[in-house]
Amino acid sequence: MTENAPDNLIPELTSRNVLLEYLSGVTDKASLLELHPADFSDQFEQLSNEQREAFIADTGDLISPDVLAELEDEVVEDILPLLPKVQIAEALTELDSDDATQIFEEMEDEQREEILEVLEPEDRASIEAGMAFDEETIGRLMQREFVAAPPFWSVGDAIDHMRATGEELPDLFFNIWVVDTKFHPIGFIPVSTLMRSPRETKLETLMNDQIFSVGQDMDQEEAAYIFEKYHLISAPVLDTDGRISGIMTADDIIDIIQDENKEDMLALAGVSEAGVTDTAFTTVKARAPWLFINLITAILASIVIALFDYTIAEFVQLAILMPIVASMGGNAGTQALAVAVRSLAERDLTSQNAWRVIRREAIAALFNGFIFAIALAIIAYIWFGRQDIAIVAFIAMVINHFFAGIAGITVPLALKRMGADPAVSSSVFVTTVTDVIGFFAFLGFAAIMLL
Repeated sequence: MTENAPDNLIPELTSRNVLLEYLSGVTDKASLLELHPADFSDQFEQLSNEQREAFIADTGDLISPDVLAELEDEVVEDILPLLPKVQIAEALTELDSDDATQIFEEMEDEQREEILEVLEPEDRASIEAGMAFDEETIGRLMQREFVAAPPFWSVGDAIDHMRATGEELPDLFFNIWVVDTKFHPIGFIPVSTLMRSPRETKLETLMNDQIFSVGQDMDQEEAAYIFEKYHLISAPVLDTDGRISGIMTADDIIDIIQDENKEDMLALAGVSEAGVTDTAFTTVKARAPWLFINLITAILASIVIALFDYTIAEFVQLAILMPIVASMGGNAGTQALAVAVRSLAERDLTSQNAWRVIRREAIAALFNGFIFAIALAIIAYIWFGRQDIAIVAFIAMVINHFFAGIAGITVPLALKRMGADPAVSSSVFVTTVTDVIGFFAFLGFAAIMLL
């Protein structure tokens, strides 16, 4: 969009909640009808549970299929029991199969059975087919509506076919998939190319035979990597026999990338997302286990400190400098860890270049250790006027930085090789390494040099 675009083409960003104003009697229903489904869903998510119930009881018909598709999963799960089953069934019928499956999986088992009973056989079969796949796999997420044509068709044949089956086509599609007699994709034609070509042109002369496909059982993160690597707009989803059974489009992949990035970011902190419907108890339940693990690792670090209690009692200056060494090492480890987890997610860090990356992080950590060790040594000498304490701080800072850099890159690599999610577990191990080594190095050298 250009800078001189008309104002009516630019969405108005406002902090007003029109739905809340409607519940308060400030505005009327006409204002609600003007909202885009995405804006409607955002404002609906901001309401409390009681306000949502009141809104649905008064104006539940405004929860359209498009609004349901835009809502967060936990909100959909909460409001589905409040909606008439006829309204839910109509929404599942109108939506594309991927959105319908996503909504259906948020229902309780009892409600699922009720909805399946009122659905048309074709819609019921589509949803059941999607639910047969594991969560976060392409089979669960793919769109089953797509346009396919044989290579001997002409452009005119394809256009006439699409016009004749208009209601059965997906709401948005980018490519025509050319298939053989066994429904194996052999090429694709962008819609823009199709519309620019003469009607008598054969599809086999227009198609691009370089196809990047994904499998039904492929993990969504792997599919997102393929889309990102090859700059795809859409890709066919193939079954175990290589036949096209659906498609994935870029808009769904964007959602997957955002979800995966958000999941990794929260996992690095050892927390799960606090949804708009979560209670304080739910939040505590999700975070307490990781805090307990952190408590155990903190006790481990404290045991190391306790081994040198006599040294700290003799030189109180050590207690002042000790947190600095541990904190700097922790930050260095976190930096290396963040780079490693992101590189693993983007497939930039592999077994082929692992040693080179480890060597780079070790050298970088060593150089940073020397830089900040010199700074800390100077500060310690000015502060306490003792050269021996400054030397202890210097050595401990270099050692802790070095091991922090090594741990930050090797811990997620090791967890990945063992089949664990490096984003979930790495931070606990890296923090333990930096705390234990930092305290042991600092207090150990202090005991050797000062006593």
